[in-house]
Amino acid sequence: MTLKEIAMFLGGSESRPLPETAPSGEALAFSLDSRAITPGAVFVCAKGEHSDGHDFALEAVKKGAAAIIAERDPFAGTSVDAVPVPVFMVRNSRAAITGLAAQQRERAGRRGVKVVGITGTAGKTTLKEVLATVLSRHACTAKNFMNMNNQWGLPLSILNASEDAAFWVLEAGISEARDMDELAGLLRPDLALILNVGSGHLSGLGDKGVSYYKARMLAYLPPRGLALINADYPELVRASAAYPVKRKFFSAANTDADFFAAYRGPASPASGNYMVQLVNHEASPENAERVQLVDHEAPPENAERVQTFEVKAPFRGAFGSENVAAIVGAAALLGLERKEIAEGLAEAVLPRQRFNCQIFGRTVLIDDSYNSNPLSAARMLESAMETASENRLPLFLVMGEMFELGEASAAGHLELGKNMAASKARAVVWKGGHEQEIRQGLAQGGFQGEFQTARSRQEFKLAMRELFKKNGSGGVVLFKASRGNRLEEFVELFQKEFCPNKPE
Repeated sequence: MTLKEIAMFLGGSESRPLPETAPSGEALAFSLDSRAITPGAVFVCAKGEHSDGHDFALEAVKKGAAAIIAERDPFAGTSVDAVPVPVFMVRNSRAAITGLAAQQRERAGRRGVKVVGITGTAGKTTLKEVLATVLSRHACTAKNFMNMNNQWGLPLSILNASEDAAFWVLEAGISEARDMDELAGLLRPDLALILNVGSGHLSGLGDKGVSYYKARMLAYLPPRGLALINADYPELVRASAAYPVKRKFFSAANTDADFFAAYRGPASPASGNYMVQLVNHEASPENAERVQLVDHEAPPENAERVQTFEVKAPFRGAFGSENVAAIVGAAALLGLERKEIAEGLAEAVLPRQRFNCQIFGRTVLIDDSYNSNPLSAARMLESAMETASENRLPLFLVMGEMFELGEASAAGHLELGKNMAASKARAVVWKGGHEQEIRQGLAQGGFQGEFQTARSRQEFKLAMRELFKKNGSGGVVLFKASRGNRLEEFVELFQKEFCPNKPE
């Protein structure tokens, strides 16, 4: 998108006209963060809770910003010559970039880009990252940067996505009842993938249930679009049936699903082996009605209806089966062959703070500290327990409060305590609220280990030093909590104090 096109879309609302000496070519990127500005980027001024982007516009220009989008002139009183970039004045910066993103999405559709929209309660970002890696084996693929998946992040992700890509893999994260309609209305995915549903963001989603709001993405599929749904969640299956769209199903439990995956055991502390089964609709009698998102050659006449093969993926346990089935399903529907899928899964690496596994001698650090809810916490506990058992190491849990559960918060933390006890952890270090429910759950689950709290870095350091002294150096240490706990600070401290060597 060129600066002139931006000016035309925004209605010629420049407060400072484009100088003839200024670049008039493409906007090379869009950013809210002046620290991340690179030459040729557009800096979008947004007023946040703790800072105002308008105050950093000059810094962005000094770093090479090609234009500014702002709700007020951030250079009032400064001559045009002193700020040789256009400033596009808008009433609302978020509405402005959302409108620009809608234009970009429409252009991408005309160019044949296939958009994959991902939503779910747990693991959206991880799934998006790995699926993008797999698809990139086949063709150029764009994606959200990390978890930029809300009303600010998704438009910016679309504006920063290459129009030359064959695939856009974009996630939508919701916390309020209106969110999916706003995000999916912009996304308009060709393939809508709903990974799972569970207790998450309950405080903002009202009484219709998580499945209802996740399934709202299907209302925005184009006529030839396709939904890929997790068959293991009956409420989600029922909610998705309310929309007149073509559905395919993946599963970690039902071998009759279109795409199925089963865990076959560990490949390494950070990866697992999986058996994959997919129904080859090209070889079925219903081939004439087969839904196809991309064009490719017809299969040989003797193609098997059911294909089974093994893959290695950067997951462990049951939650990994769910992810692998979803990724294989999406990739197959987009035209990838088995070899491409297997190679992509084998080379994929999980992002930081999401089941990021590092080995320091006899210490295995599992960093899943970015966020937490009952579903994701239960799965990480299962994987950590398996890793500890496999390596014959004690398990230590550094965990914290799960936010945004609304009225389900007390019950959710009680159940978490029971799951923590079932992991047979040697010790638990807890940060944040709901300590009483965690203690109750641990007691009801028959927990035999130690329980400590840590409100600060110093308290955490002392707690871990005491635990390692009692139990011998080394062990599997899982870090898991909602974002507001800032548990990444404990991860950094632990690496510095207890993992002096580089990871293996």
